[in-house]
Amino acid sequence: MFCSGCGQALQEGAQSCAACGRAVNPVASPMSAIPGFDWQLRNYATRIKTLGIFWAVYAVVALLTGIAGVGFLHAFLGNHQSWMPHEDFGDNPMMEEWMRVLLHVVWVAVVLRAALAAIAAWGLLTHAPWGRIMGIIAAFLCILKLPFGTAMGIWSLITLMGYRNSVLYDHLSIAPDKANL
Repeated sequence: MFCSGCGQALQEGAQSCAACGRAVNPVASPMSAIPGFDWQLRNYATRIKTLGIFWAVYAVVALLTGIAGVGFLHAFLGNHQSWMPHEDFGDNPMMEEWMRVLLHVVWVAVVLRAALAAIAAWGLLTHAPWGRIMGIIAAFLCILKLPFGTAMGIWSLITLMGYRNSVLYDHLSIAPDKANL
C-alpha cells in the first residue's frame, strides 16, 4: 500500500505516512450483502415459478381452444354441419382453396401461440437466461387476447419488466440454489 500524498510505501498497519505524516485512510471492507436480499430473491423465485406454471396452463388451454376453434371453423366453412343451413359455395374452386388456406393460417397461428407460451413457461420454470425475454415477448403478443391473455400479459409484464426484476432474475439464473425453497 502507498501513501496517497507522497507515494511512499507504507508500513503494514501504519496509521500515518512516515515521510509526509499524512493519515492513512482505511480501506473499506468489501461490500456486505444487501439486507433482505435473500428473502427478496426467494420471494421473486416463487413468483417466477407461479408465473411459469400459469404460462404452461395457458399454453395447454390455448392449444385446446384453438383445436376446437379450428374444428368448428372447418365444419362451418366446409358445409359439414346439418344444424345450420347456409348457402353452398357451388362449383367455385377458388372459394374452397381460399378456405383451406385460411384454415392452415389459423392452425399455424394457434400452434405458434401455444408453442410460444410453452417455451416461455419452460424458460421461466428453469430460470434460463432467455426465459425472461420469452416471457416478455409472450406477454406482449397475448395482451390483446381478452380476458385471460390480457391478464397473463399484464401480470407477466409487471413481474418481468424493470431494472429491479431484471437484477433479481439474473441472480436466479446465476444462483439456482437460492431459488429452491
